[in-house]
Amino acid sequence: MARATLVLDLPEQVWVSTLSREYPDAEFTVLAAMPADDTGVGLVEISAANIQAIVATIDGYETVFDVTVLEAQPDRALVQFETTEPLLLRSLSEAGIPLELPITIVDGEVTVEVTASRERLSELGDLLEQFGIPFDLVSVTQSVDTQSLLTTEQHELLETAIEEGYYDTPRTCTLTELAESVGLAKSTTSEKLHRAESKVIKEFVGADDAE
Repeated sequence: MARATLVLDLPEQVWVSTLSREYPDAEFTVLAAMPADDTGVGLVEISAANIQAIVATIDGYETVFDVTVLEAQPDRALVQFETTEPLLLRSLSEAGIPLELPITIVDGEVTVEVTASRERLSELGDLLEQFGIPFDLVSVTQSVDTQSLLTTEQHELLETAIEEGYYDTPRTCTLTELAESVGLAKSTTSEKLHRAESKVIKEFVGADDAE
């Protein structure tokens, strides 16, 4: 699995993009979002100095309806709404990737973090382009599920090696000390450790090469 961080420049025709550009100092934090037939239902927390004007503007968009202010303070409001333009939610849904919340929109931009296979991330990129949502890929990190990849004995050996400082720089635990800690001969420990390391490295590099 890969974890990616993307910065999206929401299209101006999307109401929340237009609204956040009109009020660039405001923060729109989406706390919840879900599809509903051809629309999307969301819960957003707005932080700004002119809350009343912003809420009134939301209610004026043709693509937004059922706007309900659940909580209001001078500089903060909690608003539930339904929209016919849930482009981000739709693109993630079609790519088979769950939307990780909360996300905060400021001045038309939003940073999202998604976890998925390389194939699904590639599909998401295609869908974002299809929906006209420019984006920058900030980072991609590859994770390896060692629990399913390794045997219990291999996993415990690697955990012990990490805890004892075998992989520290500089190393604070020698192979001999590690062998004594796990109650195995030095040669046996070396062989088992090498096999476990080999599995993890091949899985990680292999997943990257598949990209």
